[in-house]
Amino acid sequence: QVQVVESGGGLVQPGESLRLSCAASGIIFSIYAMAWYRQAPGKQREWVADTTSGGSVTDSVKGRFTISRDSAKNTVYLQMNSLKPEDTAVYSCNVRGRLLDPYGSDFNSWGQGTQVTVSS
Repeated sequence: QVQVVESGGGLVQPGESLRLSCAASGIIFSIYAMAWYRQAPGKQREWVADTTSGGSVTDSVKGRFTISRDSAKNTVYLQMNSLKPEDTAVYSCNVRGRLLDPYGSDFNSWGQGTQVTVSS
């Protein structure tokens, strides 16, 4: 019913930048929030940023990562600057909202993830 697709990952050197994109499509009536999470090898998934409160980010990326949203396109971006090797992870997008169906059902959908590797 709702598809979430991330893009923009890749291999970069420390200090470089990447911009991730996440687009949601389907029978969407409204979106409450869009968020980015990441999971590094051998670690649990952690929250990185979301569109609530004007764009919150976790402490470890403050000053380097910025989240932004294009509501007209149901798309969220994660601008990642000054990347560090510890930012290496699979970055996944989560979208929560309401479906355009007779019941006004809520949805909570995840994308497949995009790999970000920071290495010299």
